Amino acid sequence: MQKPIDVFEHGRLLIGEQGFEKNHWDAFVKLNTLQNNEYFDILHNGLRFKQFVGVIQVEGLLVNIHPKADKNDSDEKWKPVLLEMLKTCGKLKAQSTGQAQLKRQHINLLEVYFEYYLNELEQLLRQGLVKRYRTEKSNVKALKGKLDFAGNIRYNLIHQERFYTAHQVYDHNHQLHQVLNHALNIVGQFSRTTFLNDKRKRIQLAFPEVDHFKPSVQLLEALQIDRKTAAYEQALQLAKLIILNYSPDINQGKQKMISILFDMNVLWEEYVLKILRNYAHQHPNENWTITGQESKRFYGHSRTIRPDIVLRKEKETYVIDTKWKRPANNAASIEDLRQMYAYARFWKTNKVMLLYPGEHFDSGYHSYPNNFDDHTNHHQCKIGMVNILNDGKLSKTLADDVLGMVTL
Repeated sequence: MQKPIDVFEHGRLLIGEQGFEKNHWDAFVKLNTLQNNEYFDILHNGLRFKQFVGVIQVEGLLVNIHPKADKNDSDEKWKPVLLEMLKTCGKLKAQSTGQAQLKRQHINLLEVYFEYYLNELEQLLRQGLVKRYRTEKSNVKALKGKLDFAGNIRYNLIHQERFYTAHQVYDHNHQLHQVLNHALNIVGQFSRTTFLNDKRKRIQLAFPEVDHFKPSVQLLEALQIDRKTAAYEQALQLAKLIILNYSPDINQGKQKMISILFDMNVLWEEYVLKILRNYAHQHPNENWTITGQESKRFYGHSRTIRPDIVLRKEKETYVIDTKWKRPANNAASIEDLRQMYAYARFWKTNKVMLLYPGEHFDSGYHSYPNNFDDHTNHHQCKIGMVNILNDGKLSKTLADDVLGMVTL
């Protein structure tokens, strides 16, 4: 099995490097086309990655895309950090990122999600799988259900002792289990470790026999969880994640690919919002109210603006817009500064901040020119950077740092 390739977001991977060959490049190009060229830029002899991090596997080749870091940082340093961020944002369960698992040889994000999914299936099997009624059409020797006249003529013109009927069956062979089984089969195609393969085989043996089919996006969206199947919710969400990121026969039937990728811009925003909300919950006496993606009408009836995070304390309002990619020379773009001015005007605040990850930096508040009247407060904006890491781990003081910076 080929050694995994490790790259960083916004980095390049050229044909001939680390075992990356022309046939792999062809498969990546096809995947990018199917995803509207969202994940990376295509170079004539390689790839340039964007802000997406995670893992892509093309049969024997596995590419780990790590969050950007300083030149001296290693992928091993960022692997547990990414998993911890996903856990904090609710994209992984706490037990899915344990130290024992991280120490397992060659563990990667794809295998973490596979094990997460297999654990959910194990739990469902222990609890007992749900049966449902379904309509089945078949030949039977005794009349039951509703006789299908057209089918009966077609199949039983000679065997008149049989009946072709549509009747109710109460068993495990329903769409919910068929979707879970389809995802289980995908796990079997891409598991690289003996541990996961053994676990998957045990579950496959215990899982009931169900019809095999390829679920459509529409079917996956239409699947509903009710009171009886509430325990299936997490397993179903993981099954959807696996199925929707699986691309069979992506290279003219020769290669199969699966990818689990996260936009670091979105993940950074969700992470900062989560740790600020946790801080407000743990310190109720400070009276912080923190919301994400508040919306105000901007133009007409359909155009709105939504800052990432709005903070309120007593009569003060603060707006934060998170940016994962750090600006050159600690200088924000004019487009971002104009956007922050609009936030300040619409949320009637004179304190807005662009927040980046990086070595601590505080530009101090700078006022926008007041060209309206002498009674209007000057809107002020600052650029702030906070350390996301401390001794190789996620900083425990991130919320304090952000709040201290925005209110200073």
